[in-house]
Amino acid sequence: MAEQAQAAKPKVQAAKPKVVVNMPEDETARLILAAREAMTDSMVERIAETGSNALEVLDRLNDETTRDAIHTALDRLTELHRIGALDTLFDLVAIMHASKSASTDNIVDRLFAFFEQMVNTLGSDNLSRLAEGATSAMEDAVRETKDAKPRGGVLSTFSLLSKPESQKSLMFLLSLAANLQKRCCD
Repeated sequence: MAEQAQAAKPKVQAAKPKVVVNMPEDETARLILAAREAMTDSMVERIAETGSNALEVLDRLNDETTRDAIHTALDRLTELHRIGALDTLFDLVAIMHASKSASTDNIVDRLFAFFEQMVNTLGSDNLSRLAEGATSAMEDAVRETKDAKPRGGVLSTFSLLSKPESQKSLMFLLSLAANLQKRCCD
């Protein structure tokens, strides 16, 4: 009977819980799901703002003037690169930045004093008289030699050298060159 009682009892099997798997099957979908779950509201807000700014820049490129300016700048940049001036330009910018970084009040004061002394020297009466005298001498030499016809030959050159004015001029030029060399090399 006990067997009949057990046979009369319906067999109850333990129900297995049904598990819903929320995992995508391919790796791209899993990557998208992970990114979506990892993002916070502030991250979404920043991404939306960045996208908005990018679209605003793209919208400005629709303006014909802006587009022409961009094309011109790119053409000039390409030309600078082609002739090798782009490296020079960046070197110049680096030098300017270095000089700006290195400039102190003391250096600026010294440069100002140097330029002030140059202006004072160039504006002095002695330099003015020297320049005026040199200009007058050159104008006189041009006037005197403008209509002179060269006689040619070695003998005429020797006869020119026998004149006291020519000898004094040559002595002056030789003395000037020697004194310049002394001052520059000493």
